[in-house]
Amino acid sequence: MILGGGTAGWMAANLIAHHWGEEQASVTLVESPEVGIIGVGEGSTPQLRAFFRALGLAETDWMPRCNATYKAGIRFNRWSAQPGYESYYHPFATDVDFRTQPQFTYNCRARRTGRDVPAHPDRFFLPRLLSDERLSPVPGEAFPFDVGYGYHFDAHLVGQVLRDHALTLGVQHLERHVASVERNDDGDLAALLTREGERIAGDFFIDCSGFRATLVQETLGERFISFADNLFNDRAVAMPTPRDPAGIKPQTEATAMAAGWRWAIPLTNRTGNGYVYSSRYLDKDTAETELRAELGMLDADVEARHLAMKVGRVERSWTRNCLAVGLSQGFIEPLEATALHIVQATVEGFIDAYAAGGLTPAHRDDFNQRIARRYDGIRDYIVCHYRVNGRTDTAYWRDNAANDHLSDNLKTMLTAWFRGADLDAVIDDLGIASYYASASWHCLLAGYGVFPDTARLTPPGNDVTVHDLTTVDEFLRRCALNFGNHDAALAAIHGGNI
Repeated sequence: MILGGGTAGWMAANLIAHHWGEEQASVTLVESPEVGIIGVGEGSTPQLRAFFRALGLAETDWMPRCNATYKAGIRFNRWSAQPGYESYYHPFATDVDFRTQPQFTYNCRARRTGRDVPAHPDRFFLPRLLSDERLSPVPGEAFPFDVGYGYHFDAHLVGQVLRDHALTLGVQHLERHVASVERNDDGDLAALLTREGERIAGDFFIDCSGFRATLVQETLGERFISFADNLFNDRAVAMPTPRDPAGIKPQTEATAMAAGWRWAIPLTNRTGNGYVYSSRYLDKDTAETELRAELGMLDADVEARHLAMKVGRVERSWTRNCLAVGLSQGFIEPLEATALHIVQATVEGFIDAYAAGGLTPAHRDDFNQRIARRYDGIRDYIVCHYRVNGRTDTAYWRDNAANDHLSDNLKTMLTAWFRGADLDAVIDDLGIASYYASASWHCLLAGYGVFPDTARLTPPGNDVTVHDLTTVDEFLRRCALNFGNHDAALAAIHGGNI
């Protein structure tokens, strides 16, 4: 039994119905016809590509219906005040990184230890070049290497695609207003009681009811762990603008603002924009005005949408006979577009745990620990964006830079970076590579210019290998010849209409 639709609910329905089939599981999704989709963020990580492939949904099946575009990475603007580091690109992984990433991480460590060598990440990774040149991250047939990519899309339309596919898998869809929840004598969930007078019973329940968390928090009382001490942002304001007439770059843009950051997500029919900010530093009207000014929309008759965010996670995602998925489970601001990735990891992890031992506490406890570590690992990486910022222009950025509410893992990572230690070894010791790998940590910290002051750097000596970066430039240039124009690739996917 799944309570709530939206992207999270229909992803869960599809995964369970696909893995178990109608013979093993009867899946019913109950949602209110009056509840809309939150839709904060319209981007994904590359894991969504594997999700659609597992369901047998080709890009031509779903991308045209969702105004979708490709995403090769994220461009971060104005997060650092260090000269030369005002912007950097966070790429998704590719099979050719083995030719350029070692030089990058080597130069990072050399510069961390005081040597004057180039270590800005934009020089070293193929996706950055693809985005700058407005090339599709899908290579030509002659290029025998995989390039990781995600998508940008209309979240509401993706929910409709997933709903339609789930129905073909035998999922039952009920539009009902749930008034209350019935529990068994032992405390487990028994049934949903609707305003229409129905009793909808189930053996196991998945809570996709959004921030309200009707089952896991309101009914079962699971504790919510707030991340407010680590992540200050709790509001967002969003509004669309026309698509870029110069062509669509396969990237999300995250641009620092006075009390948060602004996303720009290119779809085939528009650009989605939003400002994620902290209500401790900014009221909603001022935030909207700042966003409109950035977009040149101060006098535009375009409605802005205001959203509240509850940042944190439940202590246990799986409690009793209930699994929390999506916003009812937790939320980390959409800076790295991890929301759908966590939904996918949660449901797939639950399926694996159930296969290993049914509903036994041992597998449930192990599952909960793994999901909690994933949330906390993602949180740490997001917190790092704020903690190492070099901005001093507003109290928001100064307070973030001074924030000492850091996990032990993040403290260990930052200490290793500043002391010039082997960051790969530290990541392995902490067991956090599955959340964010070495390249991501290096891109973040090097992209901000978190190095000794330039005046203190010394030329590389005989103990430092000086890499010929013109070789890296030429290698990436020749790789990029295997990729076509992004707009043209989208037109082919969308049947000529973008």
